[in-house]
Amino acid sequence: MVNETPLDRFKAVLGGAARALANEPEVELAFTADAPVQSGKHIKVPMPARALPPEQVAEARGFADSFALRLRLHDATLHQRAAPAEPVARAVYDAIETARVEALGSRGYDGIGDNLAHALDARMRSDPITRARLKAEVPLSTALGLMVREALTGRESPSVAAPGLAMVREWVDGRVDLSALALALDDQRAFQALATRLLADLELIEGEQEPNEADEGGSDEEGTDEQQADNETDDADEGGQGEGEVEARGEERESDNDDGDSQEQGEDAPDDMDGEPGDEGDEGMQPVRPNRPAADLGPQFDYKPWTTQFDEVVTADDLCDAEELARLRGYLDQQLAHLQSAVSKLANRLQRRLMAQQSRAWDFDQEEGLLDAARLARVIVSPGQSLSYKVERDTDFRDTVVTLLIDNSGSMRGRPISIAAISADILARTLERCGVKTEILGFTTRAWKGGQSRETWLAAGRPVQPGRLNDTRHIVYKKADEPWRRSRNALGLMMREGLLKENIDGEALLWAHARLVARPEERRILMVISDGAPVDDSTLSVNSGSYLERHLRQVIGWIESKSPVELVAIGIGHDVTRYYARAVTIMDAEQLGGAIIDQLAALFDTD
Repeated sequence: MVNETPLDRFKAVLGGAARALANEPEVELAFTADAPVQSGKHIKVPMPARALPPEQVAEARGFADSFALRLRLHDATLHQRAAPAEPVARAVYDAIETARVEALGSRGYDGIGDNLAHALDARMRSDPITRARLKAEVPLSTALGLMVREALTGRESPSVAAPGLAMVREWVDGRVDLSALALALDDQRAFQALATRLLADLELIEGEQEPNEADEGGSDEEGTDEQQADNETDDADEGGQGEGEVEARGEERESDNDDGDSQEQGEDAPDDMDGEPGDEGDEGMQPVRPNRPAADLGPQFDYKPWTTQFDEVVTADDLCDAEELARLRGYLDQQLAHLQSAVSKLANRLQRRLMAQQSRAWDFDQEEGLLDAARLARVIVSPGQSLSYKVERDTDFRDTVVTLLIDNSGSMRGRPISIAAISADILARTLERCGVKTEILGFTTRAWKGGQSRETWLAAGRPVQPGRLNDTRHIVYKKADEPWRRSRNALGLMMREGLLKENIDGEALLWAHARLVARPEERRILMVISDGAPVDDSTLSVNSGSYLERHLRQVIGWIESKSPVELVAIGIGHDVTRYYARAVTIMDAEQLGGAIIDQLAALFDTD
């Protein structure tokens, strides 16, 4: 190709190597500015810079090799059938299998091993294990995956993960012998049996060894198992299941049985938490969005988090380095270049409306004030006439601050979150020119499957009705007093796919509201951009199916009736008018920019 760039040639070579390594001619490879991900035979790896820096090239090779090896050496059906139902145990189980695949694929190939090591370094840079300060903050899935990799390959773990590993290494070594896993490296079924026993020794599961025994001797049930691989209930129905697991899961869902909604969501939630086997756990999951009528909700409701120890309020700089933020911002601008002009026109319309309300007005022929130079000629013509003064009239435009609270859940992945980011960016610029301060916030969770909060709940013996059971992550993209130019790149963080997980709207609203109330401005506006009801599978699996939704309604009712903050919402694809008194629903994400402008314009026009 005449115009082929070095990056294009590298992509072609990398794709060919992935197809050869996977032994699959239909593998397709593409670059992404988001988190690397595999979906079936489609592989997306980090896009290096045009100059092809060696470190970034090695990272791309590492992710491509990892995904290709998984396609060749991993039986997704077998893995899914024997996987434990408990979320934390499942995450550890997946991490151990990833370590097996990469250890087996790199055996005898130092180059592949080096590539995989670079990819692991890239993953560790954003993993919670690097920020852990206490043993309870160390994610077991990451720690066990690294320790199994050490046992199978002899390679040391990345140095950034060493402090976190040190907190749990003695505890793990005192309970299990990881070196035994190397004896079954070539046999996935046997390796699964050893991994399941390992989980039992670590007390992450109870009585779950039986599924592997059934797999070894019950080949006549394989067809049924494969058809039901995505249904959690097959673990209790197929006859190879121990009573201990059924009882444990029954206790976990006991509170759901009292609520009519539990069968809609509570029992289905673990399926969504598990994701597709080929998606490396977190990356491919899409949470279910229940939208129930208000009549289903009771008048009384008590909401509580199990623990707030692991919740965090962070800035974009805390989650991503400056170089990657700049790259993500460039990717965002490139993806939505054609949309910026349309949203900019709408923003200019809003600016004209606001500037018209802020324009100066004068009262003339006053006894005192500023000298009216336009009427000095009158004094010369009639010297006996008194001087004329003018006084500036007070404007009715009140000092205002606007907060945009953006849903950063997994279901916003793709075009909705891209348009939300660019719309917020353009709106911040517009309002800044008009003297209106703007704050941009986001909300999600730190983990898909409950994170450290769920681990502490399991360690406490699984008390019934624990309340919110995940680690919340509230993100400050732009502070109200921060100029737009300093926060421009921060909005690119929304393009990082691994960021988008679950959403707990009620607590996010209270957080954004508290920040607004502390502001000195006379008028405070809170605009929420979401695409449905709150969803956190870990919380809903052990509470009633409408637990989070009830809390959201309670918070909205309190803000709308008791607070000086003006609340407005925009729903993408779901009707949020059932929650918010002042709201609009759009069915196409491309309408978001216009909806934001129109809602704000209506607010200022009313004022």
